Formats: sequence, structure tokens, C-alpha cells
Amino acid sequence: MAWNDGAGGDSGADADAASRLLAGFRGELYRCLTRRADALFELADAVLCQDRTVTDLARLSLVPEFRRGHGALYDGLNEGRADFARLRRAVAGLPLPAWPDGRIRLAADVSSWLRPDAAASPGRLFCHVKGRGRSAGQSVPGWPYSFVAALGPGASSWALPLDAVRLGPGDDEAEVTAAQLREVTGRLIAAGHWKDGDPDIIVALDSGYPATRLAHLLKGLPVLLVVRVRSDRVFHGPPGPRRPGARGRPSRHGEPVRCADPGGGPAAEVTAAAASPRHGPLEVSAWHRVHQRLTAQSPGWEGHPGALPVIEGTLIRLAATGEAGDRYQPLEPMWLWAPDPEAGPALVTVLWQAYLRRFDLEHLFRFIKSRLGWARPMLRDPAAADRWTWLIIACCAQLRLARPIAAEIRLPWQRPQAAGAMTPGRARAGFRHAREIVGSPARPPKPASPGPGRPRGSRNQSKAPVQPVGKHHPKPDRHKNRGIKKTKQTG
Repeated sequence: MAWNDGAGGDSGADADAASRLLAGFRGELYRCLTRRADALFELADAVLCQDRTVTDLARLSLVPEFRRGHGALYDGLNEGRADFARLRRAVAGLPLPAWPDGRIRLAADVSSWLRPDAAASPGRLFCHVKGRGRSAGQSVPGWPYSFVAALGPGASSWALPLDAVRLGPGDDEAEVTAAQLREVTGRLIAAGHWKDGDPDIIVALDSGYPATRLAHLLKGLPVLLVVRVRSDRVFHGPPGPRRPGARGRPSRHGEPVRCADPGGGPAAEVTAAAASPRHGPLEVSAWHRVHQRLTAQSPGWEGHPGALPVIEGTLIRLAATGEAGDRYQPLEPMWLWAPDPEAGPALVTVLWQAYLRRFDLEHLFRFIKSRLGWARPMLRDPAAADRWTWLIIACCAQLRLARPIAAEIRLPWQRPQAAGAMTPGRARAGFRHAREIVGSPARPPKPASPGPGRPRGSRNQSKAPVQPVGKHHPKPDRHKNRGIKKTKQTG
């Protein structure tokens, strides 16, 4: 079910249509909360209506929109329940960002909720954290979440999150991402955003994802991946004609294309000059029908039944030709791969431009962490962390819907902004006015007295056990069947 209500695409809807759309989504969100619904719904309103950044959960109970005490706030997250399947369908039915060519552009990436001191919290993994300077990366225990968001055109930092899945100690990141993209695509088709005959949905991924394996797992879906590959990768073209009288098995791999030395291999089929408003003049090169050579030791292909597949695609190279300065930002040579063997010049342009829009997802992570306080609560239960994560996703969806209404609210020294040019922070500053217009389905609190709690001076006899930190990439033990070397005995 699509919640368009005649409001159209990304922008251009008037305030009345936006109010009806926002009220409809808020009502559906309230119905998705099956237990402690009033406390959870008002907690989301407190996140949106607070005048400052969210630093902790206790201060959210002081926001006027949260009409309950701080005990109800924690009780709602720890003991509440939510129908995530219904909430996923409600978010997928929202109007997606409208592109001129009609394509849907998605991006997927992993963001970590770091919990280094939560020794009693289960399900933590070692999350890679980048630091400043060389060799400053480190692994910190936390909860990694895989996000999928819809990207929009224009000079904007908006991204609509569509799904979030927490990775467990025994999960394979590639398989989880493939299943996540498959489910998101199915919900978009069910909502009417994609129909037969429409162009494929473009999904932009960073270099941490195995491009060939994801293309194999997503076979049969109307999805076209564009994945960044490392500059030390080697791709092979199709094999040449077999010589008469040659013996042995026919070759499956042709001439190599080395990303570290692109001039030493075959010439590119597509060569064009382009321009980026951020990086300046660009040189675009593309090689058709190239594939990655897979072996039994390739990550994710251990134990693959039968012969390993040959998945051909188009290899794209971006290189900035202008000098970086105050006007343009530097851009190192970038390599992209898409599982389309014969991508033409027009599709190549769409692919590399879609990947550059992937960085809007980084703006989304920064906003939900620094402004909405996604990684701030000190929650112990991973199920409570999942409920809080989906409340943040619902908050992002409400901010995007409330842009036509929130555009009327600004400080005296701020310039007026149209709904399509508003930043997420400006939309959050005016959300209290939008909430007064659409109302709230949450019921008022009932008067009650706090419980007795643990007697003063007594110790906690039921301490939470210490939970181990799992591995992020579990690998099979290849040395399990090897025999133990014994000392040779003589005499």
C-alpha cells in the first residue's frame, strides 16, 4: 500500500496533502507498535521535537511531547513490542525520491553502534572504526547494522532509510545484504513503485562488498549493482578463439585488465569526458565483458557445488583531469563494476553518477548519530536496540514528509527555504509545528505511583552474565582435518 494520497513524488506537494500524508503514516506507525505503543510513539515525538541534539534517553522524558516519566521511557524500549514487518511495508509505501529518468536508486552500507563497555550485552561484534592518520583503525565491540536507503537527486543530503538489520556473530554480511535487498525490492514492487517494463533499480555499494558474489545471489531480480572495487583487483575479458588442434580444456579467462596498470591491458570500449560539480572534469573509461577469476579459496565461494560461475560485467574507471583546489575536491582514480556486460555510454554515466550519490548515506549516518542520538542510549538488550533503531527510521520518514509544513518555520536570521531545499536539521526545527497540525494518536497517560523497587541498601543478587564478543566474518577452519605432527621416534 502506497501512502501517496495524491501527494505526488519527491516535492511539489502542498501543505494540506503533506499533512494528510504525515497523519496517515503516523497513524500506521502507532498501529505497528503492539505493546507500550503510547510510550514508544511519544518517545519518537520527543526525538523530533527536542530543541537540542539527543544526548541520552533520560533527557527525552523532559520534552513536553513526552507526557510520561522516565521510567515509562525505558519500560517502553525494554518491554515494548513492534510489528517490524508491518512497519517495513509502511516505510516502503512512502513516496520515493523522484528522478528524471524514473529509475530508483538505492544504497546499502553498514553503520556500527559501538558498545565497548557493555560486557553484559549479547550479540556484539568487533566493528572496524577508522581513526585519524595512518594505521589508526581499530576494532571496537558493538552492534553493526546494515542499512538500505533510497537516494534522491539534486544538491541535497536527504536519504530515505527503508530497512535496517542487525548483523549477528554467525551472519555472513554478503548473504544478509542480498536477502535484505531482495526483501526491499519485493516491498517496493508490492507498493507499486516498480512495474514490469521499468528500468532496473540501481543499488550502489562500497568496496567492502563482494561484487561478483552479490551479483550471483541477486540473480533474477530487477536490480543493477554498481560496486566500487579496490585498485589492486584484476579482471579478465572473454577468452579468445580456440586455436585449431589445441588440446586440453578450453580457457575460461581472457586477457587481464589490471586496475593497478590499466594501460597494460586491452583498450577500453567506452572513453568519454564528463564533469562533476564537486570534482571537476573527469575522464571515464569502461571495459565490457570482464569478470573476476574465482577460485575455491575466494571468500564466500568455499564449498560451492560444481564449477565456479563466470559473471561478466562492465568495469568503469573514473579519474579527475583537473587540478584540485578551492573549487574542486580531489578524487583518486576510482574503479567501479556493474554486472551488465554491454553497458552503453548512457548507462555508464548513470552508474558512476549513482555511485557518487551513495555518499548521501554517510550524511544520513552522521545525522542520526549526531542529531537524533541513534548510538547514544546505553541499552543492554539487542531487541531494545532494534526497537530504538526502527523508531529512528520512522523519525527520518516523518521529517521527510513534514518538509512542506516545516518550511514555514524559521528563526529571524534564517533565510526562507523551499521544501525541496530544506536540510534535515531545518525540518526537525519546525516539526513541532507540524505535529500540532496533524495531531497525535497516542493516548494520555494514566495516573500511577512508582513501584517499590529494590530495597535500599540491598545488593543485586541477579547480576547479568558477561557475554563474549563474536567475530564479524566467521571463516571455516581450514586446518581442522590436518593431522598433528608427531615427533619421529628412532631406536
